[in-house]
Amino acid sequence: MIRLREILLLLADAELDFVIVGGVAASIHGSSYATFDLDLCYSREQTNLERLAAALQAVRPRLRGAPEGLPFVWDAKTLRNGMNFTLATNLGDLDLLGEISGVGAYPEVRAASVQVALFGRSFAVLSLEALIRSKQAAARPKDQLSLPELKALLEAGAKAGES
Repeated sequence: MIRLREILLLLADAELDFVIVGGVAASIHGSSYATFDLDLCYSREQTNLERLAAALQAVRPRLRGAPEGLPFVWDAKTLRNGMNFTLATNLGDLDLLGEISGVGAYPEVRAASVQVALFGRSFAVLSLEALIRSKQAAARPKDQLSLPELKALLEAGAKAGES
């Protein structure tokens, strides 16, 4: 289980550029689907990669599902050479995504985000509309299962805005 408060505050304290996406974003928008990891779309600017590598060093990032003892160097160069990382950390599972299907790379994801107050801080969270687009584009069975609820939440929000 992800220790959401701790990991988000760790990343915020490191002044990282990222957007909360995936299941946690869906939960923030009112979804009842459970999620057990944190998905982030992160800026691939060099300064952000350096900060991200340094910030996560303290929570021992390792490749999730990889054999124990497999060599893995966690640094800005690794981040630069890769795009998406599924990590296990001491604070829970974390997926780092360089781009989001149906939305784009970090600049487009950031533009499609909303600011949300969590744990006394402000975080960028993928908007409900963009989250729906991303789930449609990914087309995985678990994404398809969540779409009716996400669309209903969008519709309910639109109706509430009409009042």
